[in-house]
Amino acid sequence: MTANARSAPAPYRGYAAQESVTGEGVALELPVANLGSRIVAGAIDLVVNGLACWGLAVLALTLTERSSDAVVTTALIVVVVGVLVGVPATTEALTRGRTLGKLVMGLRVVRDDGGPVSFRHTLTRALVGWPEIYLATGVVAVIAALSSGHVKRLGDQAAGTYVVSERSRLTLPPPPHMPAELQAWAMHADIAPLDPGLATALRQFLPRAATFAPAARDAHGRQLLGRVLTRVAPPPPPGHHPETVLSAVAAERYRRDLARLARDRRLRDSILRREH
Repeated sequence: MTANARSAPAPYRGYAAQESVTGEGVALELPVANLGSRIVAGAIDLVVNGLACWGLAVLALTLTERSSDAVVTTALIVVVVGVLVGVPATTEALTRGRTLGKLVMGLRVVRDDGGPVSFRHTLTRALVGWPEIYLATGVVAVIAALSSGHVKRLGDQAAGTYVVSERSRLTLPPPPHMPAELQAWAMHADIAPLDPGLATALRQFLPRAATFAPAARDAHGRQLLGRVLTRVAPPPPPGHHPETVLSAVAAERYRRDLARLARDRRLRDSILRREH
């Protein structure tokens, strides 16, 4: 994508709507939460969970005061595990990635592809969080987050999630530019969906290609082109620069995804109108 082909970027705030997240270049870059905001959110949750754990532990001791030591110990274990593992896992699953601390700080847990988390993700985060946060007093979590590009603690790495800031503002990159000389070919070509890794690599390479050293730019462009052409039929007309072909493929996939989302939206609206 050349600099003169760029249009004015549009502002984007916070978490992307689920229908806007695709693997074809429509996916939105979500703002990663910084470590400071995560620590504050975690401290709020720790205080709330600690108070809840203390209150339920007192209640459990009161109810089991005439029971054996084994019953008392079991009750306390159930309370601690339920509050420190079950509560955050369930809360995040029901609220699509929020706890009280994250709500206060404007944070949310999302999958690596930007989509909403499920109970499987939140339970994995909570289970791994038990040793890395509570047993290791948070030291392991901080070290892991500092060494991760997406500020991921070990629970995030195990679950395939990360935390985004809904209060940050991002600037969307401009849509891919369609080269006029390849527009007719791209519109009639069979372009299969690109896998998320390839789509991300393509989306990141085109706007930044001009910043690469010439040799690295050429090598990376040709390597991406080889991967992309396995998803395209028929191949493009000969004689075009690899970046021109990549731009045409990215722009056409972007156009088709927007058309698909528009069709889905019209169908949903039509169904809702008939129901009412």
